[in-house]
Amino acid sequence: MFTALYAELHRLAERQLARGAPGSGLGATSLLHEAYLDVSRREGISFPDEARFLGYAAKVMRTVIIDAVRRRRAEKRGGRFEITGLEGKEVAEPSSSESASLAALSDALDGLARVEPELAQLVDLKHFCGFSFAEIAALRGITERTVQRHWERARLYLHAALEEAP
Repeated sequence: MFTALYAELHRLAERQLARGAPGSGLGATSLLHEAYLDVSRREGISFPDEARFLGYAAKVMRTVIIDAVRRRRAEKRGGRFEITGLEGKEVAEPSSSESASLAALSDALDGLARVEPELAQLVDLKHFCGFSFAEIAALRGITERTVQRHWERARLYLHAALEEAP
């Protein structure tokens, strides 16, 4: 499926980087290839349809981004130091609070995936992939209104989980 959907996956990687990966140090192609390596290492994995594959790919890309941000911000690698340009202007790096909120969102999504895997996949498709409700409904073969109801349920769960997070 990677080869058949390469262009779509590349757009998905670009959207993920634009939405929530400041300072990850990754480009869209690098992110896509890291995700491919991660998926190819897993044996016996199959996807019944395009929606599940794209949802899984989005989840893998999200974890690759979060791992990259965590690595870049790790104290043992100079995470507390500010990176400056040659003219003394600061380079855009995520603050530790941005990194923490990205990690908290990932943890909340993982919790949602344990309870309601379909809702977690919906969040990946909507928030991280940038698909519209109509596109998600077409991918899943359900009505747009059903997708909206599921989206509201997922948002409520994530909101509650993020408020409980330290």
